[in-house]
Amino acid sequence: MFALFQTIDLVLNIYTWILIASAVFSWLYAFNVINSSNQFVNSVGMFLYNVTEPVLKPIRRRLPNLGGIDISPIILLVIIFFLRTFLWTTLYPLVA
Repeated sequence: MFALFQTIDLVLNIYTWILIASAVFSWLYAFNVINSSNQFVNSVGMFLYNVTEPVLKPIRRRLPNLGGIDISPIILLVIIFFLRTFLWTTLYPLVA
């Protein structure tokens, strides 16, 4: 059972880093720091978008309009932090 909890924790940790990379990439893209016509940059951007957008889209729909500020990645990071903490402090002691 410990292996299952560690695997779930690892997946959530990896997704956290992908979410951070996606936010940084979107800032770099928005401020024209990276070359948007580069094929590699485009493929990395599409990968990050396709991996994070299905989770961020429902959060964005429920948030009020804050103008140009998108806080959905922050909310998702808080949810992931809560899930990881809940996993180890509440669920794991029940099955260990």
